[in-house]
Amino acid sequence: MHFTSPRQWIDALWLLFGAYWLASALKRKKTKQRETILQRFAYTLPLGLGFYFLYEPHPPYGWLSAPFLPARPVGAWLGVALTANGIAVAFWARWHLGTNWSGVVTLKQGHELIRTGPYRAIRHPIYTGILLALLGTAITFGEVRALLAVAIAWLSFYIKARREELFLSQEFGPGFAEHKQRTGMFLPRFS
Repeated sequence: MHFTSPRQWIDALWLLFGAYWLASALKRKKTKQRETILQRFAYTLPLGLGFYFLYEPHPPYGWLSAPFLPARPVGAWLGVALTANGIAVAFWARWHLGTNWSGVVTLKQGHELIRTGPYRAIRHPIYTGILLALLGTAITFGEVRALLAVAIAWLSFYIKARREELFLSQEFGPGFAEHKQRTGMFLPRFS
């Protein structure tokens, strides 16, 4: 594969992301508590819808294919750079989370409250990275449907993050409350 177009780079970056996520999912602690399947659908269904809008070659409504940016190579390459940076942030955060990570909302046996790396400033930096990567992808694609996909993904991650925070509050009590005071959910807290 020759990487000559922004779209080829975007596709390769997302494939790299998927490969890393699958490989890193092999090392996890045993689960102590897990959300219900119905709770999981509350954020996985919107996320699936967002990726459908992003990658469906023929969206059902014409306005979804309308450009939101003029088609310029510099904008597309800027989107590639944002996607690469977002994926790098997600990788960094995933590495710091280590064996505490799970694709679903869980508490692990021996769960730790991570406060290193990006977790020093952001409570959910994996979602931050993925959202930045999706925004970069949306800029590269340049269509309304891509922006809609980013908004739906944000909503999905917000729902999931709130549930994670309930679990963490129950497990770590005042320690998590103090961490929450010092950090932002998806962006650093500046106050």
